[in-house]
Amino acid sequence: MKLKEKVEFLINELETIYPKLDIPLNHKDPYTLLIAVLLSAQSTDKKVNEITPLLFKKADNPYDMIKLSVDQIRNIIKPVGLSPAKSKGIWGLSKILIEKHEGEVPNNLEDLEYLPAVGHKTASVVISQAFGIPAFPVDTHIHRLMYRWGLSNGKNVVQTERDAKRIFPKDKWNGLHLRIIYYGREFSPARGWDINNDIITKTIGRKSIINKLI
Repeated sequence: MKLKEKVEFLINELETIYPKLDIPLNHKDPYTLLIAVLLSAQSTDKKVNEITPLLFKKADNPYDMIKLSVDQIRNIIKPVGLSPAKSKGIWGLSKILIEKHEGEVPNNLEDLEYLPAVGHKTASVVISQAFGIPAFPVDTHIHRLMYRWGLSNGKNVVQTERDAKRIFPKDKWNGLHLRIIYYGREFSPARGWDINNDIITKTIGRKSIINKLI
């Protein structure tokens, strides 16, 4: 199967399986999405969605957030893990948003990546899902599947993102990145993987991987 055929099959299959998309992290605006995505690092969406209502009840905007101390924030978010760094990041980025952006979340990668505790992936998620700007955030699921599907060499997430942006149509990036994540979680996980349930990998995946599993 040629690359163009692989891409067409992949997009059609994913849009059939997931015709409607919901952002898995509960939020109401760009600021609360930014905080939720930051908290999701090395945690689960489920755990983050349990914690954010508690945090946002006290502060759902940067002005209220800096009224809390870093320790107060840390005590609330502790269950999601990495709370010392995340609490400092949340307080610090809230202060910068007030000082440099009139309390608003910027809609460009450069300004977002400047914020404490906000890396390229987090910034990409925010501009794509909060502002609708095309981006292709790569998490572990996408990195794994791009390699399994023979669409990237799997060296690192930077290369995987570059390959994804080169291969897929730009107008599909925002939805496709979510659909690949959902598919990876449901049908093509890192552990307990059953190739017979994974129609996409079975159809377009690397032969070297498939032959080991069938």
